[in-house]
Amino acid sequence: MEQQKLRELLETLHQELGQLGTVDEKTGEVLATLKEDISKLVEGGDEAAAEESLTERMNDAVDHFEEEHPRLSMMIQHVLDSLARMGL
Repeated sequence: MEQQKLRELLETLHQELGQLGTVDEKTGEVLATLKEDISKLVEGGDEAAAEESLTERMNDAVDHFEEEHPRLSMMIQHVLDSLARMGL
C-alpha cells in the first residue's frame, strides 16, 4: 500500500515539476536532478530509493523551493516522509 502511495506522490510531483515555467540556472539544475531521481524511483523502486544521496538531494530541493514554490516544497517533503516510513 505504501509503495502505491509513494508512486502516486512521485507521479504528481513529476507533473508539478513539469509545470514550472521559466526558472533560473540553479533552479533548472535542481529540477533536472529531481526529475531524474523521480524517474529512477518510479522505475527502479526500492533499489534506486536506497541511495543516501537521493535523500540529501531531495532535502536540498525542499530548501531551494521553500520560498518561491512552497507547494512544490511541501510535495517533495511528503515524498521524503513516505520514503522514511518505508525505511529508505
